[in-house]
Amino acid sequence: MKLKSLAVSLCLASLALTGCASKYVEPEQYSGFLKDYSMLKEEKSPTGAPVMRWIKPGINTNGFTSVFIEPSQLYPRPQPTENVPASTLQGITQYYDQALKREFSTVLPLATSAGPGTLVVRPAITAVSAKTKGLQPYEVIPIALIAAGVSTATGIRDQDTSIATEAQFLDGRSNQVLAQVVRKGAGAELDNSDQKMTAKDAKAVLDGWAKDMVKSFQQLKAK
Repeated sequence: MKLKSLAVSLCLASLALTGCASKYVEPEQYSGFLKDYSMLKEEKSPTGAPVMRWIKPGINTNGFTSVFIEPSQLYPRPQPTENVPASTLQGITQYYDQALKREFSTVLPLATSAGPGTLVVRPAITAVSAKTKGLQPYEVIPIALIAAGVSTATGIRDQDTSIATEAQFLDGRSNQVLAQVVRKGAGAELDNSDQKMTAKDAKAVLDGWAKDMVKSFQQLKAK
């Protein structure tokens, strides 16, 4: 009975500390990168991942002959930490750009600027940061990354890493917003609270986001 009670307590503590109760990005966690969040709805990505998304009704993607990937941003601008140094933040945005260009180049030629017939992809790395206070819920503040876990409080779990993205898709001629997406994902688990997060820990998440974006574009084009 004691073991069962302990298991329940640890489970509840884990949920409180990691914020994993919801797989969707909550409204209070929106960064402000997108101009309008009011039309976002809970959806599933082509691979079944939970996303907050809006797509302009009646959108016609057949007129796009190229795609321009704007350099991804860190929004809001974060303060590097000991566990998430500036080199990691820079490496994540650089790899995100590479992943988006790699995947979108399979369906459209890459353009060097926006213009008629160009689909513009405007991505950002956004999320919330949390600070542990024993077994109390995290204190949430805006930043670009979250790297926090239960290990510092209980000694029983490794450190979790997570990142989030917000992205707009625009018509390169009119600058009209055609679609928006907000989602988060779990990165690689770190061994302990002293281990530094690297861009490599986020690569699988970034690859998945880029592939899902292209699959969504293909599904719209097929309609």
